[in-house]
Amino acid sequence: MALSQDSNSLLDTSALKALQGLKVAVVSTEWNEKIVAEQLAGFMRIASEFAVEVTHDVKVPGAFEIPFGCRIVAGDKANSPEAIVTFGAVIRGGTPHFDYVCKAVTEGITQLNITLGVPVIFGVLTLDNEVQAWERLGGSHGHKGEEAAIAALKMIALSRRYK
Repeated sequence: MALSQDSNSLLDTSALKALQGLKVAVVSTEWNEKIVAEQLAGFMRIASEFAVEVTHDVKVPGAFEIPFGCRIVAGDKANSPEAIVTFGAVIRGGTPHFDYVCKAVTEGITQLNITLGVPVIFGVLTLDNEVQAWERLGGSHGHKGEEAAIAALKMIALSRRYK
């Protein structure tokens, strides 16, 4: 696992080894597919290590649609996840579109964390350029797909402690 120089405690999974029956949904974008595919690959490495059942693998067109996809997944009572992990990549362009999309997806996921009964993990990369994506997908800034999976597991453990 790639380690982030500033987040080593986040990557400590020793307290999670006893977790069983983990159910996690994934909502990811079709936009910036090559970057999102590597985020998902990192997520799956951790998911397989902890025998996580992926209850949903939902694709939405872009980051703006992620909150809606999460709300739909959370409403599936027949196959409800204990956490939802989101993946996408928004790369700055020459217009204010970047700012609007980043603000909307951030506020949408924040609202879901307040209103849903399950944690929603923010795995959306907000980048100035594609080089920054690869720095965050196994480069000098760790692997954000793996880190999102670990965050989901930690939030499930927290939720289970207080049920």
